[in-house]
Amino acid sequence: MAQSLQEQLLKSGLASSAKVKTAKTQKRKQAKQQRQTGATDEAKVLVEIAKMEKAEKDRLLNQQRQDALEKKQKVAQIRQLIEQNKLAQDYEHGSQYNFTDNTTVKTVHVSQDNRGQLIQGKLAIAKFKQSYELIPAAIARKIEERATCFIVLLNPPHEVGQESDAYAEFQIPDDLVW
Repeated sequence: MAQSLQEQLLKSGLASSAKVKTAKTQKRKQAKQQRQTGATDEAKVLVEIAKMEKAEKDRLLNQQRQDALEKKQKVAQIRQLIEQNKLAQDYEHGSQYNFTDNTTVKTVHVSQDNRGQLIQGKLAIAKFKQSYELIPAAIARKIEERATCFIVLLNPPHEVGQESDAYAEFQIPDDLVW
């Protein structure tokens, strides 16, 4: 039978048994080290991927928290603007002003002066808590920059004498109130 190279070198006297033993131990050490480093390389890669995934997940979670905080701040600013700038409704001497909120017709009590300002676009109606408040149009525009859902009615500004309507030549009865 064919002999291994080590056996042939030992028989011919070119190698000693001590050299054969050291070669075998070195070969085992190298194989063991390759197995350990190969496994650790894979583990290191898996750990690195897990770290990257966790970092991305944390970043998204922080972004969601930041967005929620900004939204809360905007709502608080809007509520403060409405609370500080709302005009009093005139329940005793005023009349009802009807407007639509989505598909529902709602009513606020306004004075004749405030009615004219609403029509001219100088005042607006904002939804505040469960009621509707009159606010100046400039404040309404600031609120619309932050969120449009709070402003229910904001007519475009125009002067009283400015009529660009096709029915402008027809007279509107004085007792007609919508």
